[in-house]
Amino acid sequence: MKMFIASLALACSTTALAEQSYVIGVEQADFLPHYSGDSQGNYRGFARELFDRFAAQAGIHLTLRVMPADALLPALLAGQIDAKYPDNPSWSVQAKIGPPLHYSQPVVNYVDGVLVPPRRVGLGIDELRRLAVVDGWTPRGYEDRVRTNQVQLVSSKGLPRMVRQALLKDTDGGYYNVVVAAYYLNNLRAKPGVLVFDPGLPHTRGTFNLSSREHPELIDRFDRFLDEQRAEVAALKDEHQVEANLSSEYIGMEQWKVEFLERQRLKHASGG
Repeated sequence: MKMFIASLALACSTTALAEQSYVIGVEQADFLPHYSGDSQGNYRGFARELFDRFAAQAGIHLTLRVMPADALLPALLAGQIDAKYPDNPSWSVQAKIGPPLHYSQPVVNYVDGVLVPPRRVGLGIDELRRLAVVDGWTPRGYEDRVRTNQVQLVSSKGLPRMVRQALLKDTDGGYYNVVVAAYYLNNLRAKPGVLVFDPGLPHTRGTFNLSSREHPELIDRFDRFLDEQRAEVAALKDEHQVEANLSSEYIGMEQWKVEFLERQRLKHASGG
């Protein structure tokens, strides 16, 4: 009898452990500082550290499965993964057929918009005639002008190409996630400020959320983690600069670089 009870307890324990394991689908994309996932399954950046901390704090096992971006939603709807990051209730609404998804509270805020050379900031939308857009992206807020041929979209195979097109004046600007573009210019291209966000042009503000269909308990636990570790999460955001200067044209830049560019702007304005 004791052996039976011990076996039953072991079986229940094993089941409980299995229930604490989840697979989160994440994007195969170079999208630092938010995240970077490659074809070998490596994943790093702000999101990686955030989910590692969540798993440790919640006492669960998370597998971050790197997948092509367009494969994530079908995999979630088919039950091949337990959750998807990033997601947002307003994304791909028509494709989210079936039972509704559960969404976490916002993890991080983002801005998608147009980056232009500093001399073009404030010229207005009528002066934006050729817009570089990375393949797969939709420039929200420009649909009507594209449809009426007021804005011509120029295809870019990636962020580096989009930046080159704008710098070489092949286009009047480039549309992308502003923090990610600034990170590329600041750290990889080593040319901070050569393109800046123009807040006067149409842009989109939104949030990255965690979503799941079959595991609302995972979303609830993640929300509790975000609430209970709010200060730690804020510090992690600051460390990775995922929301740096999100309310200014210098989105994504470190503060000392903002101050430097402001001094340069004042110098040029005074004729110095």
